[in-house]
Amino acid sequence: MTKVPSLSYTQIVAALQRDGWTMVRQRGSHIRLEKKAGDRILKIIVPAHKPVKRSTLAHILKQGQIDIDNFLRLL
Repeated sequence: MTKVPSLSYTQIVAALQRDGWTMVRQRGSHIRLEKKAGDRILKIIVPAHKPVKRSTLAHILKQGQIDIDNFLRLL
């Protein structure tokens, strides 16, 4: 299994947007993104930190149902 990298929030948001996620809002240091998946809407929140902790990024990818290898291709 590939290791989750430590990235800045700008890199994470840009990669997620390339995957079809849209930024809905930013409130304080939290950015909310949404993506329509079939008949439901997936929602994730990315903290505006430089860098975002690896464990936090792993949880974001899990919530968004994104494989780490697919995510790394989006960078």
